Amino acid sequence: MELDLEKEIPLKEQFEELMSREDKLEIQEFLNNQNISDVAELVYEFPDYESQILANMSVHRAASVFKILDLPTQKQIIKELPPFKTAELLNELPADDRTSFLEELPSNVVRELIKLLNPDERKITLSLLGYPEDSIGRLMTPDYVYVYATDTITEVFDTIRKYGKDSETINVIYVIDKKGNLLDDLRIRDIILASPEKTVEELMDGRVIALNVDDDQETANEAFKMNNRVALPVVSKSNKLLGIVTIDDVLWVANEEFSEDMQKMGGTEALDEPYIETPIFKLFKKRVVWLIILFFGELITITAMQSYEDEIAKVVILATFIPLIISSGGNSGSQAATLIIQAMALGEITVADWWRIMRREIISGLLLGFSLCIIAFSVIFIWQSFTNTFGDHAALIGLTVGCSLVGIVMWGTLMGSMLPLFLKRMGADPAASSTPFVATLVDVTGIMIYFSMAYLFLKGVLL
Repeated sequence: MELDLEKEIPLKEQFEELMSREDKLEIQEFLNNQNISDVAELVYEFPDYESQILANMSVHRAASVFKILDLPTQKQIIKELPPFKTAELLNELPADDRTSFLEELPSNVVRELIKLLNPDERKITLSLLGYPEDSIGRLMTPDYVYVYATDTITEVFDTIRKYGKDSETINVIYVIDKKGNLLDDLRIRDIILASPEKTVEELMDGRVIALNVDDDQETANEAFKMNNRVALPVVSKSNKLLGIVTIDDVLWVANEEFSEDMQKMGGTEALDEPYIETPIFKLFKKRVVWLIILFFGELITITAMQSYEDEIAKVVILATFIPLIISSGGNSGSQAATLIIQAMALGEITVADWWRIMRREIISGLLLGFSLCIIAFSVIFIWQSFTNTFGDHAALIGLTVGCSLVGIVMWGTLMGSMLPLFLKRMGADPAASSTPFVATLVDVTGIMIYFSMAYLFLKGVLL
């Protein structure tokens, strides 16, 4: 009985039917004819078969599937595959993807897996692992096509035919001299349209954009954003061409960085694994540290409130507005911190722009504060009209609350915008000035500003 593989039959059902029949040749043919993303979905859908799926594919396609899987699944597959299949898979993986995977593993596991690599791939991997963890060197691949300035276009095509199959991309061809120095890069379109007898030198314009191997990965992200390129060359300090970085790797890193920053801004340490795969105790450890820090921060807020205990006792109505006051400052600080961290991540601002940012945030803080001031004063006025809650001093209490909002919102905005810049200047992660941290910090100062305003407007009247 032959399996009907019509398109209307869901992929999952086709796969289940094949696996139940245990026909290895049919399974191989079926998997090798599917889209890489569809096979990855099958891996996630059938965790019991995940290693078998890759083992039954051609090694090239198996490597393509493996590199788009999440880390826990990759680890599980490597653990279950027989050694010879693991060796095939790791040797087939692009050097940069292999390095990204190995750097997430314990050192003793890495040592054993490196032994499975052939001599050339082992040398490349050890070289990439030797670069700092967040450097461009960890992202680059040594698989690219290079030519010399004296080559003719005919010779260039011969080189592409010979080495292009193993290259990460042939959209760009790199020009070097005999010492390995980078001279230029040429788009494949320009080479295809050129006359066969022309030399590479005649096509060169010298406008090459290169990355330094020791630069951080954010630099690569910026370079790709500012230049319409699918790949960029990576050079040493002496301008030797060492490899290339492709746009897909940079986008992958940017996505990981974004996820990490979002988690930090939410008041937790960055997760190393997908949320659903993270053990409960590990999740607890990632979250508890920040909660304890914020807990002690709020204790300072309580201490500040206790120092104004007498004033609260005299004018109980002041306590009613405390949540409103401190939350407004925390909210404005969180807004500013989020905007600044995002702008820094996108390269729109740097630490050197601190004065421009401060001026803008002072103006923004005043505008936002005065808006809330007018609303608060109006609410108190309307409230007083119906209930007479504030007695004869409604106007003074309105001024106290309104002016406090101006001061606290402006202070929160300044703190939220300056803290990320300060942390960046100190070499720390700006995302660590997370919104809960800014909010807690502003809470303490908010109490002080509020009761200072109360002294200013109510001393001798209610205080």
